[in-house]
Amino acid sequence: MTERVLVWDRFVRLFHWSQLVLIAGCWATSDSGKTLHETMGYAIGALIAMRLVWGFIGPRHARFADFVRGPGAVLSYLRDLLAGRERRYLGHNPAGGAMIVALLAMVAGTVVTGWLQTTDAFWGSSAMEQIHEAFAVMILVLAGLHVGGVILESWRHHENLVAAMLTGRKRLRTGRRD
Repeated sequence: MTERVLVWDRFVRLFHWSQLVLIAGCWATSDSGKTLHETMGYAIGALIAMRLVWGFIGPRHARFADFVRGPGAVLSYLRDLLAGRERRYLGHNPAGGAMIVALLAMVAGTVVTGWLQTTDAFWGSSAMEQIHEAFAVMILVLAGLHVGGVILESWRHHENLVAAMLTGRKRLRTGRRD
């Protein structure tokens, strides 16, 4: 039997799936339920703030220091992936870490530009609305790439990463540094 270890703590998993539900809810209410849309946007903002703190004080694989790498490491990982020799990571791989940073930035940008539209300075600003919508569209683009990466890595490493994000557990490989 393969040993499974806890990689994704309860907060990271709750954050991940809550973001999915709330962002989907914001898309569903973007043209109709302004109060509900704004409430979900504020909830997303609160989750982002908590995740940023958790990225410094949380357990090992939740910390930014564990998965945020420079562009060279990300490009090297992607080259290895294309060559079919990428390393398996117990936590996020360098490309996954870059995706987390990009998604956090896009979601935060969407939250901030949504909030700015409620202020006197940007109330009714079509420019701010367009920026808000551009951030929201980028979330969808990045989410699509994220799902594609999860499917690819699940296939390449023979593990169900969706299940891992539900249970928090991943297969531990013995004899290798993960």
